[in-house]
Amino acid sequence: MTTTPDAPSPGEAAAPPPRGWPVIPTILVLAAVATMIALGIWQLQRKGEKEALIALYERNGAMSATVTYPKLPPVPDEMLYRKSSVICLEPVRWDPRSGTDRKGGGGIRMIADCRTGAEGPGVLVDIGIADDFTPPKWAGGAVQGTIVPGPEQPSLIERLTGRAVPARAMLVADQPAVGLRPSAVPSAADMPNNHLAYAVQWFLFAAIALIIYIIAVRRRLQR
Repeated sequence: MTTTPDAPSPGEAAAPPPRGWPVIPTILVLAAVATMIALGIWQLQRKGEKEALIALYERNGAMSATVTYPKLPPVPDEMLYRKSSVICLEPVRWDPRSGTDRKGGGGIRMIADCRTGAEGPGVLVDIGIADDFTPPKWAGGAVQGTIVPGPEQPSLIERLTGRAVPARAMLVADQPAVGLRPSAVPSAADMPNNHLAYAVQWFLFAAIALIIYIIAVRRRLQR
C-alpha cells in the first residue's frame, strides 16, 4: 500500500522551491574572471618580451662601432642606443624640453629638427642642456652621438587602435653646442618594466571578484 504526501491544508502555503545559482549572472562573472586571468597571463608574456628588449638595448649601448643613422621611422630596435653621426645642414625648428645634464643637473634640453638634404622628415638632434628656453646660436654641422627614442612616442590608445604614427628617433650629441651642457643619454636600464606588477593586479582582481560573487550568492541562497 503506497502513501501519498499530505497535501497542504487550505490555510497552509506551499514551501517555495529551493533557490539555485543564477545562471546568467554566473556566466557573466566567470567570463569577466577569465578575461582578467587572460590579461594577467598576457602581462607575464609582455614581461619576458620587455626583459629581452632591455637586454638588446644594453648590448647595443656597449658597442663602440657606429651605424648609419636611419633615414625614415620606425627605427629598428637593433639600432637604438647605438653610436651614429649625421650632418645637420641647418636647424629648421627648435623643440625645447625639460631635461638633465650628465652630472644630474636640470635644465632645458635643446632639440633641433635638422634638415639633412636627404629624403624623409629630417633628424632630431639633442644638442645640449641650456639654462633657459632661448635657442642656442648653432647653425648645424657634423654631430656624433647616441641614437635614442625621440620625445614624441605614440600612446597606448594609438597603438591599440592602429592610429600610431611611426615614432622618430633622436641623436643625443656627444659634444654639446657652445654654451650648452652635454645632455644625459637615456639608459636602457631606465625603461619601465612593470608588467609583473600589472599581472599580479589582474590575478588579484579576478580572485576578489570571484570571492565577492560567491559570498553574495551564498547569502542570497541562505535567505
